[in-house]
Amino acid sequence: MEIKGKVHEVGAVQQVTDSFKKRDLVVQYAENPQFVEYIKFEATQDRVNIFDNLAPGEDIEVSFNLRGRPWTNKDGVTTYFNSLVAWRVNKVAGEMGAPQQHVPPVDISSAPGDDDLPF
Repeated sequence: MEIKGKVHEVGAVQQVTDSFKKRDLVVQYAENPQFVEYIKFEATQDRVNIFDNLAPGEDIEVSFNLRGRPWTNKDGVTTYFNSLVAWRVNKVAGEMGAPQQHVPPVDISSAPGDDDLPF
């Protein structure tokens, strides 16, 4: 899966155990600009360095896998967790924040020779 957005925050590498490390990336995602979403991705192990050289405000595209897992507590209650695990991040030059170019509409109703339309 992929998503485009702006870097909001790049976390530090966290050494969770002796053999496991992770790092978080928060991306501003604005499918609807009135309602910006803040989506947290994580990278683990040797992929924690894919967030190097990212800075807040940069336009990026994140490729990720959606993962889910159950966890059962000591009382036998099962809870489910989801993770967005990033495996690639590309900077997107000028696409996200660039103003849209206005293209005037074309009047196709008066085009010569188009009288044979089937509807």
